[in-house]
Amino acid sequence: MIDYTEGSGKQYHTGLGPEDIGNYVILPGDPKRCEKIAGHFENPRKMADFREFTTYTGELLGVRVSVTSTGIGGPSAAIALNELVKCGAHTFIRVGTCGGMQEDVLGGDIVIASGAVRMEGTSREFAPVEYPAVPDFEVLTALKKAAQQLSFRHHVGVVQSKDSFFGQHEPEIMPVSYELQNKWQAYLRMGCLASEMETAALFIEGSFLRARVGACYLVMANQERAKKGLPNPQVHDTEGAITTAVEALKLLIREDSRRLT
Repeated sequence: MIDYTEGSGKQYHTGLGPEDIGNYVILPGDPKRCEKIAGHFENPRKMADFREFTTYTGELLGVRVSVTSTGIGGPSAAIALNELVKCGAHTFIRVGTCGGMQEDVLGGDIVIASGAVRMEGTSREFAPVEYPAVPDFEVLTALKKAAQQLSFRHHVGVVQSKDSFFGQHEPEIMPVSYELQNKWQAYLRMGCLASEMETAALFIEGSFLRARVGACYLVMANQERAKKGLPNPQVHDTEGAITTAVEALKLLIREDSRRLT
């Protein structure tokens, strides 16, 4: 592969080198959330800010950790994960927002992904469609335990990853409405909890790169409840999902430390 950085030692898209990040990384989509997440770290410092990729590094329990934004969708999320792994990171938690699908998944709840429907394109350039998009079991377990310890209302299950935000919310106007609507109904019948845009790509690429990847999200609202005229609270504060991810990282750091002693 061509070295587009011309020997700088930094990754081309994120602007990062091994000295800039920790082994544990939180991955929000929005660059503006990075400073908020870094506020949970000790001694946070901004390390890079290129394109949609903003990175802060600090410490948790005396161990270096980072937060890097990925932008929207699988393609940019996959770039971030690839370059972070090249810099030495090995454990990742995607933190974002999602839309609830099952009626009991309410705005303000936390969803923890146990798998992702690959209704997107990025993961298909890594693995055939038959290969499942699943999280690392240790990260999944840590997220579940963190949510329980924090007493957050949460759900664990499969989410849908798609490429088109408006394909989800306005499928009836799309030329392929027949496919979008039929598949959405199938996902609902299968118990899919929520819809978002990055997880399938991250899970599949993480499997390929042998990186530990998990994901949790704030439920912003539920379009199925809205369709049925049910109460549909809208929540935009991501602090609960962020805190869940931070506490999960602490659990993983402690467990990893025990293994080394």
